[in-house]
Amino acid sequence: MKSIELQILQTLYEQDFYAWVEQTAELLRLHHWDTLDLENLIEEVVDLGKSQQRALQSALRLVLSHLLNWKYQPERRSRSWEVTITRERLNIDELLQESPSLRRFLNDAEWINTTYQRARREAMVETSLSEDNFAIACPFSVDEILDLDFYPNAAQ
Repeated sequence: MKSIELQILQTLYEQDFYAWVEQTAELLRLHHWDTLDLENLIEEVVDLGKSQQRALQSALRLVLSHLLNWKYQPERRSRSWEVTITRERLNIDELLQESPSLRRFLNDAEWINTTYQRARREAMVETSLSEDNFAIACPFSVDEILDLDFYPNAAQ
């Protein structure tokens, strides 16, 4: 049978997430393990990890789509594209500094391919070029993607 405190905490989770976070943090500080809403706490911890992965994937997708724009529309290259590429590369670097275990995603060919396909679609929409213009597989190595000085040559 659930304690009254646990029931209140679970209701709070549904009605006021921020208040639930504050209450949960206080219970953790006080070592009140029996009162914790473990089910929702575990879910939130898992979601924290997923949000880090999503942040990495989002930054990577932006770098890739802008590198594709750079490669396939050299006549439209702009300072704005360069700024976006640099900013997102730095964001990736910060994420990897804070959470080095995220690097495993950059070594996962399937994960990179999924991210590249999204970036490719984004670049097609932005450039109005057909998919035939873009490489099916990612044309950049992870080292190139992360290299602050790398910019691809125009497509032949």
